Amino acid sequence: MNWRHSVLCISALLAAGLAASPAYAQARVGEAAVVQNQVVRVAGPATSQINVGDSLLRNETVHTGQDSAARLVMADNTNLSLGANSTIILDRTVFNDEHSYRDIAIRLTTGAFRFVTGDSEKAAYKITTSVATIGVRGTIFDVLSQRGKSTVALQACCARVCAIGGQCTELTERGDTAIITSTGGRNTLQKTNMPPWTFAGSCGAAAGLCNVTQFADATPTAPPVDDGSSPTGMLCGR
Repeated sequence: MNWRHSVLCISALLAAGLAASPAYAQARVGEAAVVQNQVVRVAGPATSQINVGDSLLRNETVHTGQDSAARLVMADNTNLSLGANSTIILDRTVFNDEHSYRDIAIRLTTGAFRFVTGDSEKAAYKITTSVATIGVRGTIFDVLSQRGKSTVALQACCARVCAIGGQCTELTERGDTAIITSTGGRNTLQKTNMPPWTFAGSCGAAAGLCNVTQFADATPTAPPVDDGSSPTGMLCGR
């Protein structure tokens, strides 16, 4: 029994060490700051509810339901608001350190979004929809991603928007808007300063949805102190 006791104890301590390791902390790339109604993480056919304060991880898919909304704050203080029936995919995140990214890729799959860039170098951000790519310059912009069409409306300077496989345009003034449409397999881009849509209409869906906050705690909560009730503590003879 003694050798079994030792093996179980060592395994439990190794697991605890991994949970507290820097690699584990880096896997946490953001958190949910605002959650209204049904906001879920999607893993294949399964979904699980996201609550305020819950962590976001690499390669996460987040979806909001009908009459739902969310604001996510990334580790570099990027704020991303989602309206109802919206889906994003956190495709890729490569850290410089705990509070900035060398490379972050986010797909705005479908729905309404407001994106406020954080503290990472602007070239680190790779924002895409089904028909467009968006390069940021220290930016606040709104995106409406629909089937075969994306609308990108600038709120604060500046952004470069490209139709996938097509032309690009610079958005430099508040209200500058790029409308990308896919027709017959070809993506075309139109620029206007009269946005047909902005995320402002979604801001009232939840308190704080269009606020901007800092990512105050970029590390997981410390493990609870063992009070003797933990199976791990019992295995280790405490």
